[in-house]
Formats: sequence, C-alpha cells, structure tokens
Amino acid sequence: MSSSSRSGEFCPRCGDPVERPADADLPGGQQDPDAVLCDACYFEDFDLVDAPDRIEVRVCSRCGAVHRGNRWVDVGARDYTDIAVEETADRLAVHVDARDVDWGVEPEQVDQNTIRMHCLFTGFIRDTPLQEEVTVPVYVSRETCDRCGRIAGDYYASIVQVRGTDRTPTEAENDRAVEIAESYVAEREATGDRDAFITETNRTKDGVDMKISTNQLGQGVANHVVRELGGSVSEAPTLVTEDGDGNEVYRVTFTARLPPFTPGDVIDLDDGDGPVLVTSAHGNLKGRRLETGARYEASFEEGIDPDARKIGTREDAEPTTVVAVEDDRAVQVLDPETFESKTVPRPDYMDPDADEVPVLKHRDGLHVLPDDSDDE
Repeated sequence: MSSSSRSGEFCPRCGDPVERPADADLPGGQQDPDAVLCDACYFEDFDLVDAPDRIEVRVCSRCGAVHRGNRWVDVGARDYTDIAVEETADRLAVHVDARDVDWGVEPEQVDQNTIRMHCLFTGFIRDTPLQEEVTVPVYVSRETCDRCGRIAGDYYASIVQVRGTDRTPTEAENDRAVEIAESYVAEREATGDRDAFITETNRTKDGVDMKISTNQLGQGVANHVVRELGGSVSEAPTLVTEDGDGNEVYRVTFTARLPPFTPGDVIDLDDGDGPVLVTSAHGNLKGRRLETGARYEASFEEGIDPDARKIGTREDAEPTTVVAVEDDRAVQVLDPETFESKTVPRPDYMDPDADEVPVLKHRDGLHVLPDDSDDE
C-alpha cells in the first residue's frame, strides 16, 4: 500500500493510504489530528453544524424588549420571527474547517410561543461539497422586563412640580410643560436609556406634578421646562431608604417655578413711563411700553420678577375705531364700552393709517396694543 500513497501515510483507523492536505499543519508547527484520517473515516463522525436542542427567547409582553445576556434590549418587536432567526444564528456553530458556507432558514410557526427553525447549510470540506439540515425549536417566554415592572409598580425616584410665582400656571403652560417632559423622556428612551420613563402625571389646583423614574431625569425635565417657559428650578431632597451597601437613597422634588408674568401680560411698573406689554420672561423680563412703544428690559437685579402689578392681558384687548390721529404722540379712539371719543397716547408701533386698533381698558385709562407680529 505504500507504493499507492503519494504522501507515504496511512489512515490509522482503516489502513487506507492518505494524502495529507497541504493545510494540515496548525499554527505553531502542530499537526491537525484529523488530517491523518482518510475521507471516509473523517466524514464518518463529522458534523458540519453544531446546534442546540432548543432555544428559549425571553421577551417582555408589555414593551416587546428581548433579554440578551444580562440585560433587556428594546427591539420594538411584536412578531418575534425575526428575533428567533437572530437568536438561532447566534447559537449555531459551523465546523472550523468548512469553507464557502451558505445557509438559509425557513421558520415554521407552531403556536403562539413556538417557532420551529428549519436551517439548511451547505459548504465544502476537503474540497467535498456537503449539505446538512438541522431543525431547532425556539420557545418564546413572555415575561415582564425590569422597566415595565417598575412602571406597573408605580416606581419613581423624583417629582417635578410646575408652579407659578405668585400665580397659578395657565392651562396652556401646564400642557406645554407636560409636552416638554414627554418629549425629553422620549429622546432619552431613543438613545437606549431604559431607565427613562414618566410614572404618573397629575394636574392639581397649583399646577402639574410628574413622577419621574430617576433624579437625573427629573432634573433634566425641570431644566427643559424653565428653559422654554422661563423661571428657575429649586430642589428638595428627601431620604427614603438605604441601598444594599448602606448608602442613603434620596427622592428629590424639583420645582420648576415659572415667572410671575408671561408674554401677553400687561403690567404697571409704577415708574411714570406707563404700562408694559410683556414679550419675554426669559432672563430679564422684556416688553414694550404702551405709551411710547419703546423697548423695556428689567435690570439684572430685577431679573424676571420686577416690582410690578398686572393690569390685564392681550386677550383682554378689544378692537376699536380710530377717530383721528392728533399728532406723533396722541390719537383719538372710541372707548369700546361707552363709545365716547378719547385721546390716548400714540405709541410708535401704531400704524397712522389704521382704521381700527386693539385697545386695553383698565382703571388708569385706555392704551393701544401692538399687533401680535410687533411683540418681539
């Protein structure tokens, strides 16, 4: 038999001559022990694919998250066939000597929680084409993830309160604060933060209370609210428990305190220069003088809370007829209640050719308001 063996080697199992493959040597000069076997003996115990008997996929029945490794991962799935394919692909192992391997899978939905994966593999071993089919049952185990469990259990670590300064927030402000909070939390969720959620939102006679999942998220919500609506944030921690390591755990209440005045309010600063229509409550209070049209901005010390009283709002204004423009500083208009002609200050934002203007009547008289487009 030695004359028929081109390599001079023989199969240790059957004694047939063997031509040792050129790639029989492993890194480090070692030899592949299977390389000394003839093809018949080699393929006798050969498995192209190593597959588990079954695969279990843990999914959250509430949000569709999948448990992978030691954590829950959001995949947004309701049909878990794709998830079953991915899990099957991760669990299957192809023989290290296989070349040019292709595979396909045909899922079979057995019932609501069972998917049978029919997998067909093809490849080459020792230049010999091989084909192998394996069937792996995938069981979908429906559970509740940590996040949904916390939400269901009304868990929260912080409270965000939206309040006004010497006033109650308007319904529009409350609505917008909730929208800001929901948008901010959704952004955090989109980045993969599974600890980001709003447990509960309550409307109260004083404003809005929102229970937030973490202290960091609560602070972020409060900061975003005042960034848009104006005001300031204060915080009050409360010790609630200790963790397993003995560290104190605090629940923090963040109060987003909105400014005393909002855009559209008309205030009297009692400084002799007439009322101001508030146009901005961010940073220092800003507005326009109703007697002259001049821009107003509170001092740094006054900030958003100058010493003033509210005398009305833009919504209180009523359209009235312009009788005559007397000069650059005065105009005659009809009183919207008595229909008497009255001379009032003419601010520079008033169109002298206008037939009708909005006016606010208050205890100190009448004032012409600017159009909405002239507020800024």
